[in-house]
Amino acid sequence: MKICFLAQRRFAYIAHHLAKTLKRKYGISDFCAYTSLRTSYDFLKNQNDINYGEMILDEEVHKRYKNEKLDVEYLKNLEADYGIPNLWPYIAIDRVVMFNQLVREYPYNTSRFTHEEMLRILQVRAKSIIEFLEKEKPDVLVFSVLGGMGGFLLHEIAVKKGIKPVAVLPGYTKNKTIISKRYDLFTEVEEIAKKIMVEGATPERCKDAVAFLKEFRARPAPYYEGVSIKQLAIKRLSHFQFLKPANFLRFVVFYTKEIYNHVKKIDKHDYTYISPINTLKDRIKRKTRNLIGVEDLYDKFDPNIDYAYYPLQMEPEISTLLHAPFHQNQIALIKQIARSIPVHFKLYVKEHPQMVPFRTRAFYKEIKKTPNVKLLDASITSYEILPKAKLVLSITSTVGWEALFLGKPVITFGLQFYNALSMVKRCATMEQLPYIVKEQLENFHFNEKELLAYIQAIHEDAAHLDLPYVWEREYDEKKKGELLESLADILYKKINTYVS
Repeated sequence: MKICFLAQRRFAYIAHHLAKTLKRKYGISDFCAYTSLRTSYDFLKNQNDINYGEMILDEEVHKRYKNEKLDVEYLKNLEADYGIPNLWPYIAIDRVVMFNQLVREYPYNTSRFTHEEMLRILQVRAKSIIEFLEKEKPDVLVFSVLGGMGGFLLHEIAVKKGIKPVAVLPGYTKNKTIISKRYDLFTEVEEIAKKIMVEGATPERCKDAVAFLKEFRARPAPYYEGVSIKQLAIKRLSHFQFLKPANFLRFVVFYTKEIYNHVKKIDKHDYTYISPINTLKDRIKRKTRNLIGVEDLYDKFDPNIDYAYYPLQMEPEISTLLHAPFHQNQIALIKQIARSIPVHFKLYVKEHPQMVPFRTRAFYKEIKKTPNVKLLDASITSYEILPKAKLVLSITSTVGWEALFLGKPVITFGLQFYNALSMVKRCATMEQLPYIVKEQLENFHFNEKELLAYIQAIHEDAAHLDLPYVWEREYDEKKKGELLESLADILYKKINTYVS
């Protein structure tokens, strides 16, 4: 058996630990990898534990576009073979190519590439990936986030070539990680949940889910506690802290070192490189926005009126770029929602806490132009808003998932795992939204047994692992390997099921 890892960015370190465990415990030693970020590539290249054979670095492939001649016939054939139904999804998912974001801070959204350059970038990646897969012939592709052109192309081309996709996904319940055949739903969880419903979703059968739901309803908390509203600088006055002499000196020393080190960095010509000069410019703009603040734009939260709730999504993220590519304009979506709810309703909109420092006043002021929309203070938690909400609408937010725990009707606009529940309605065409809203408000029937069956299925199918914590906050490599062992065990089991 041969495993190909989409080892992009920091997932490369997780993938490597999984590969080591698969080799040590199960004798799998045949691997290849598609990587992004030169530091991740160098790590995999220089370690001595695993021979990855052929490895592709996305940044090196990208450079080839400069000398690539555009071949329209090739792209037409590529579109016929791998289009969804055209090739634009592969370009549009890439925030660096499409908007120059990540390299530059949101709200910067001007691509450095022309239309023809984008096509040449797509062309060189497709050629490289097809050649790579035809040479390596892996049985499975293991990935977590399909967050760029290369990764998405690799996934779609692999699937068309009969290579089994294996997604490593957060389980959206505390300390749970899912292995699935698809990136947009939990395949085995759905199968287990259906069996539980047939058997009867009794409290005894669903004891883990019953305990989870009871705990959440008593003390609601996010599935990942790495980000706390209270820890984020979302109040205007907090942004003046940089004026303290010690803070300002630390800022100057840090950026002086960054600019000095920039000259020596081997990745400074990579298209994903974040220049300290641009970082400084964006940081100054962000600090200026935050010193002006947006708190005067917030409306008072009144829980005693009839209201629907829409939580703003983080962007640019795969939650919109991949799972809801036609709903990236959240202002337009909010206006459509506001026109689709009962005339006496208010639509409460609240910012994602992590986006507060980045969003512009103009963005919020445009939202507030719609008369029945109220913008809430970002320091208010969703757990304060959800209990009396008549309806929750979300693109793909986990707030929709949590709203179900409280028995609320939910409408989604993108691909999300909890769309599998029959009481969740997905709006695929905006013309239908007013009718879906009416249906959810007037004929919604909360099915607790179905919810319990689904949560229980997650508990039975998942690895006991806090993936976001291991990914973002665990830097002890030995401990990281130990934490990932249970995931490697389930990964091996699932892979054998998928390829048999």
